[in-house]
Amino acid sequence: MNKQRKYNVIACIVIAGIILLDQLLKVWVKTHMALGENIPLLGHWFNLYFVENEGMAFGISLGQNFGKLMLSLLRIVLVVLMCWYTHRLIKRDRMDGLTLAVFCLVIAGALGNIIDSLFYGLAFSESGLMVVATLFPEGGGYAPFFYGRVVDMFYLKLFPLPDWFPVWGGSYFFPAIFNIADACITVGIFLMIVFNKRIFRQLEPEKKESEEPAPESEPLA
Repeated sequence: MNKQRKYNVIACIVIAGIILLDQLLKVWVKTHMALGENIPLLGHWFNLYFVENEGMAFGISLGQNFGKLMLSLLRIVLVVLMCWYTHRLIKRDRMDGLTLAVFCLVIAGALGNIIDSLFYGLAFSESGLMVVATLFPEGGGYAPFFYGRVVDMFYLKLFPLPDWFPVWGGSYFFPAIFNIADACITVGIFLMIVFNKRIFRQLEPEKKESEEPAPESEPLA
C-alpha cells in the first residue's frame, strides 16, 4: 500500500470511528435519559448531564430557525471543503501524520453534530423533564429535516468559581456541557494553533521550478 492510499484509508477509518462513538453515545443518552437528568461518573466532578442545544459547540446559540439553518449549511460547506483539501494534500504527497490527525478530528467532530441537526428531529420523539425519547416514533419526530437539536452530555464540575468572577461567577470551572464531537473539534483547533507553523506549512502553494535553467556566466578573459 503506497503512502497516499494509506493516508486515505487511515483518514476514513479515524473519521468513521469517531462519528460512530459519538453517535452511539448520543443515541444511548437520548433513549435512556430524560432531559436534565444527571448521572455521576467520577465522583461529583465528571457527570453525564443530558441537555440539547440549537446551535454551535458547547451550547452556543446562533439565533432561532434561520440561524440554525445557516449554521448547518455553513458546517456542511466547511466539511466538504476540508475533505476536498485533505484529499488534495494527500494526493500531492504534502500531508504528514499530525496534519492528517488535526483535519480528521475537526471533520469528524463537525460531521457528528451535523448528523444531529439533520436527522435527530426526524428520528426521535421529543425529550423532556422525566420524559425519555423513543427512536423512530410512530407519530414522527419532533422537528423537520435540518432542525434537529444537538445532544450534549459531558459536564465537568472541576472546582467552583467565586461569585465575583466575571460572567461565570458562582458556577463551576468550565461550565459548558459538551459531547465527543465538540471535544474533537476543540482538540483539533487547539493542535492547529499550537503547531500552526508545521500544519500551515503543508498548506502553502508549491513553488514552481523554473523550466529554463539560468544562463551560466561566461568566464572572464
